[in-house]
Amino acid sequence: MANADMPFWIELVISLLLIAGGAFALVGAIGLVRLRDFYMRLHAPTKASTLGVGGALLASMVFFGWQGERLVIHELLITLFVFMTAPISAHLLMKSALELEPLRRPDQPGSDEPRLPPYGIDTAINVPPPGPTDPDARR
Repeated sequence: MANADMPFWIELVISLLLIAGGAFALVGAIGLVRLRDFYMRLHAPTKASTLGVGGALLASMVFFGWQGERLVIHELLITLFVFMTAPISAHLLMKSALELEPLRRPDQPGSDEPRLPPYGIDTAINVPPPGPTDPDARR
């Protein structure tokens, strides 16, 4: 089938999927640049970019599925691969970041003891040591 034979509603669906995918990818890129923390920066591209790639791949599946030139197995496999690997890689990055910053780890369930920071880690939480201008240092 030629492109001229494609109905308007199919073109509209493809266009909306491409626009939505591009918008999600743009939001993920802006979030990667604008957010202040590694954990927030990790959240933006893994969620939004996954949806952006998914929208573009769905549009490709609809287009080539309608034309009947080939099966849409390639796009389906790519979509499954992206949707499976993005959360796993984000989880591994988050775990490695928490290993580097032990004060950000959540408390273990059932432990009532307060966690003490390891020796020499005061700079990890961005708290300056008490000095002469600190009101708590005078007590």
